[in-house]
Amino acid sequence: MRILSGIQPSGALHLGNYFGMMKPAVELQEKGEAFYFIADYHSMTSLFDAELRRRYSLGVALDFLACGLDPERTVFFRQSDVPEVTELTWLLSTVTPMGLLERCHSYKDKLAKGISPSHGLFSYPVLMAADILIYDSNVVPVGKDQKQHVEVTRDIAIKFNERYGRTFVLPEPLIREETAAVPGVDGQKMSKSYGNTIEIFGEEKALRKKIMSIVMDSRPVEAPKPDADRNLAVRLLKLVAPPEEAKECEERLRAGGFGYGELKKKLFEHYWAYFEKARRRRTELEKNLDYVQEVLRKGAQRAREVAGKVLSRARRAAGLE
Repeated sequence: MRILSGIQPSGALHLGNYFGMMKPAVELQEKGEAFYFIADYHSMTSLFDAELRRRYSLGVALDFLACGLDPERTVFFRQSDVPEVTELTWLLSTVTPMGLLERCHSYKDKLAKGISPSHGLFSYPVLMAADILIYDSNVVPVGKDQKQHVEVTRDIAIKFNERYGRTFVLPEPLIREETAAVPGVDGQKMSKSYGNTIEIFGEEKALRKKIMSIVMDSRPVEAPKPDADRNLAVRLLKLVAPPEEAKECEERLRAGGFGYGELKKKLFEHYWAYFEKARRRRTELEKNLDYVQEVLRKGAQRAREVAGKVLSRARRAAGLE
C-alpha cells in the first residue's frame, strides 16, 4: 500500500496541523510505503514572499522530522524537487472539465478569504491530482473537508484512462473519523488564516500567554458547568493530556469550584510536556541542517524514480513517446 500526503509551507505549524495531518502521517509509516512532501508549489497560490517560502519549507522539514517522521521508512521531499509533477499536471489538465474545477470548494473558500483569483488557484486541484497519481498512490489520508480533493483526482484519472487506456491507479481517501477539527483559541477551526493557532514549536512565554488569554464565559468559579465537555480549554486538553487527567479536569469543571485560570494552566503544562521530546529533537536538527537537506535530497531522488516511470507511462499512453 502506497500512502501519499503533503503539507503546505505557509507558516509555523500548529496543533491543528499536528493532530490533523502530522501525527496520523507518522503513525501510517508503519502501515505501508509512505510518500510525504512539502507542497511548496501549492504555496505559490497564497504566499508571495520567496524568502518566507524557503524558510517555511525548511521549518516544515524540521518539524516533521522532530515529530517522528523516519526518513528510512518514508520518502520525504520537497514537491518542487520532482519536476515531473508539473509535466503530468499539463497532461491531466487536457482531460479535466472546467465544470469539475468550478465546483471545487477550495477555490470558492479562498476567494471568500480575499485571495486574488489566479489560474494557479483555479487549477490547484489538477496539480493536486498530479501529486497523487504520479506516485501510483493507493491511499490519501484526508480530513472530511478535503475528501473532495481525492474525488476530483479520481475523476481526472478516470477521464484520462477512458481516453488513453488504463494508465493511473485510482486512489482511495482514508478519512480518520476520530480526528475532529482542532479548535483555535477563538473557538473556530484552528487555522493560520484565522490567526488563532497554537504553534507546535515556539517561545515558551509567548505560547503560555496565548493559552492563558483564551476567552472563557463569565460564570463564577463556584458555578457548576454542565457543558464542560464543550469548553474550549477542555477540548484542547483532551488532545495533549493523559485521558484520565483530562477527564478529571472536565469533571471538576462540571461540578464547580474549578477556576478557568487553573484549567488553562493545566492546559499549558500538558501542551508543553507533550512536545518536550520533539522540541529537543528539533533543536538538535537545527544544528545539523546539512542532514535535513540530505534527507530531502535523498527523498526527492527516490520520489523521482517512481514519478519518472509513471510519467513515461502517461506519455506513452498519450502518444508523446
